[in-house]
Amino acid sequence: MEPSKIIVIGSSAGGVDALQRLCARLPRDFAGAICVAQHIAPSARSVLAELLNRAGPLPASSPRDGDPIEPGRIYVGSPDHHILVRPGRILMRRGPHENRTRPAANALFRSAALAYGARAVGVVLTGLLDDGTEGLIAIKAAGGISVVQDPEDAEWPSMPRNALSRDHVDYSVPLTEIPGLLSVLVGQPAGPDLPLPPEYTIEDKIAAQDFAVMDQDVTTPGSPSHISCPDCGGVLNQIDVQDEIRFRCQIGHAFTPLGLAAAQSEELERALSIAVRTHRDRLKLFDQMRESARARKLSHAEARWTNAAEEAGHMIRVLDDAISTLNKPMADGEA
Repeated sequence: MEPSKIIVIGSSAGGVDALQRLCARLPRDFAGAICVAQHIAPSARSVLAELLNRAGPLPASSPRDGDPIEPGRIYVGSPDHHILVRPGRILMRRGPHENRTRPAANALFRSAALAYGARAVGVVLTGLLDDGTEGLIAIKAAGGISVVQDPEDAEWPSMPRNALSRDHVDYSVPLTEIPGLLSVLVGQPAGPDLPLPPEYTIEDKIAAQDFAVMDQDVTTPGSPSHISCPDCGGVLNQIDVQDEIRFRCQIGHAFTPLGLAAAQSEELERALSIAVRTHRDRLKLFDQMRESARARKLSHAEARWTNAAEEAGHMIRVLDDAISTLNKPMADGEA
């Protein structure tokens, strides 16, 4: 039997504890189905489904591709797979990363908006950056309901705070109040489904399949930008939908503005770290050559290597300062 409503939850840093606390307060007769996209390291073995299964009365599991969606059950995305929904069933697919993560809340939320329309309820919990914000906008545009954990109550407030920075959130409450709110929402009749822009359907198709087997008729939405993809180096298309800007390349890698800025910072930090290591090796070489010139009483050569060593030391300090600046977090809500 298909559930009357589907609850899709996105979380990141601090999410494991928050999800356990939420599931512990759900009633045994909860009528909706719950799907969870928690950011997980791709190489990790996730025990989240087991933890949630023990935390509360509802059974939780990591589904297989094509499993049916049943009321009163919790479905947890597996590492390195997007968890997506279709009417009455789960998809587990290794589609392109979104903000360098898989599973991604935006991918799950977008699929729920398309498959369930006004019967979808999106929930954003604790986490970094802004995964879930775009997905909540899609759910609201389809006639569904959006819920955000109160940022003051969240262990990591960035995800809920960025979601609240848009004018689409129906409820913002502490974590302890979310289970009761969800119980009320699943018992209420849904409003009418609203049509979604075609870009959502295309992006959902991209998330649902690997690029190698992608339908050749699927064209990346948006217009080419002057920005390259941090993951593959291809050109990013800029997509403007529902007053939101996001980016996606021809391979399918997707980024929100905050996610793209974070990915660019990671690439810069990696490049600067290589430069620092190289300059430190050069400094060792210059010091060695200076000592050699001094031992041979070659004053001009000694001065040349001394100057080179000073320049290398200066560059190391400049690069270290640049790395420290990159590591400073962006202010919440910047997009």
